[in-house]
Amino acid sequence: MHGLFLDLRGRRVVMVGGGPVAARRTVRLVEDGADVLVVAPAVCEDLAALVGSGAVRWAQRDYADGDLAEAWLVHTATGVRETDARVAADAEAARVWCVRADDAALSAAWSPAVTRAGDVTVAVSAGGDPRRAARLRSAIAVLLDTGSLPLRHHRAPAAGGVTLVGGGPGDPGLITTKGRRALAEADVVVVDRLAPRALLDDLDPDVEVIEAGKAPHAHTLTQAEINAVLVERARAGRRVVRLKGGDPYVLGRGGEEVQACVAAGVPVTVVPGVTSAIAVPGAAGIPVTHRGLSRQVTILSAHDSTPHWPTLAQLDGTLVLLMGVPRLGAYADALVAHGRDAATPVAVVENGTLPGQRTTVGTLATIADLAVARAVANPAVIVVGDVAALADVL
Repeated sequence: MHGLFLDLRGRRVVMVGGGPVAARRTVRLVEDGADVLVVAPAVCEDLAALVGSGAVRWAQRDYADGDLAEAWLVHTATGVRETDARVAADAEAARVWCVRADDAALSAAWSPAVTRAGDVTVAVSAGGDPRRAARLRSAIAVLLDTGSLPLRHHRAPAAGGVTLVGGGPGDPGLITTKGRRALAEADVVVVDRLAPRALLDDLDPDVEVIEAGKAPHAHTLTQAEINAVLVERARAGRRVVRLKGGDPYVLGRGGEEVQACVAAGVPVTVVPGVTSAIAVPGAAGIPVTHRGLSRQVTILSAHDSTPHWPTLAQLDGTLVLLMGVPRLGAYADALVAHGRDAATPVAVVENGTLPGQRTTVGTLATIADLAVARAVANPAVIVVGDVAALADVL
C-alpha cells in the first residue's frame, strides 16, 4: 500500500451511484475541484442539490460501457455488488484507479478519513476499517485545532502576515481553537501583559517573543512602535501573531493595528477572543444581562478616559469598568452625585478566570472602603448595577 495525494482540480472523476455514500464522497470531490460526473438512474436529496447547483453533472441512467472515458478516478457506490464489480473491472482494464465502497479488500484505491486545519491535511487509513479511521481522524482533528501538534512551518512563506489573536480573559483554556492554532504556527509573537502568557511556554525555542506592555501607562512599546514591529516582521517574511488579552476590538486597539497593516500592504487577519468585560463577571456568577434586572451593557475603559458621568449615571442596565480600581472611590462618588442610587450593587472581580480570582461585593456607597480594606488591585473588572448582587446568589 502506498499513500498518495492526488490533485483532482479540473480532472474527470466518475461517481457511479446516487445514494448517501455517493453523496458524501461527491461533496469531497467537489471541494477538491474535480470535474464530477454522476452516473445513476436516481439520486438522493444531497446529490440532487449538487446537480441543481451545477457543481456536478448527472447521467440519469444505469452504468454503461464508455462511462469511464477520460476519467482519472472512479468511485463506485451503487450498493449492487455485481455493478460495483463490473465498474471496478472496467476501471482496471482502462488503467484508472477505482474506489469500491462495498468492499475495501477488493478495491484498488481507498478513500481515507480526512481532516484539515488551514493548509494542513491529514488522511487516515486503518486497514479497511472506516469507523476506526474516522475515530482516529476525529482525535487528530482536535489536536490540530488546539495547536497541540507541531504546526509551525519550516519553509518561509511567500509573504509574511499578521494575525491579531484575542487571547480571552486570562485562563489559557479560554482562547479559541483558531487562536491557539495561529500561535502554534507563529514565528513571532508580540504579547500584551494581560494575554494568556502560559501559552508562550508551548512555543518553539526559536520563536521570537516581543513584550508589548507591562502595566497601564508604562508600556515597553508605544502603540506606534507596536504597529511598526508588526509591519517590519511581516515584511521580513515572518508569520506574526499579536497576542492580546480579551478581544482585539474591545478596548484593545486592534483596529489601529489592523489599519497600520493595511496601510503598509501587509496581510492581516483577526481572530476574535472572549472579552473580559463579559467573561470575568460571568466567571464570578454575574450575568451582565438578566431578565428583569438589566437589558443592556455599557463597557468603559476606566484607567485612561474621562467619562461623562451625567450620561453614565442615567443609563439603564449594567455598567462595566475595566482597570478602574485606583479611581474606584471617585467613580462611585461621581455616579451618585449625578443621580445613581447609592444603594446600587457593585462587584469588583480581580484576576478573573485565573486561580487567584476574588470577588468583592458592595454598593456605590460602600465599595471604595471595602476595596481598601481587602487591598483590591488591578487587573480587575468592576460591575455596577443590580446584576452585581447576583454574585452572592449564582
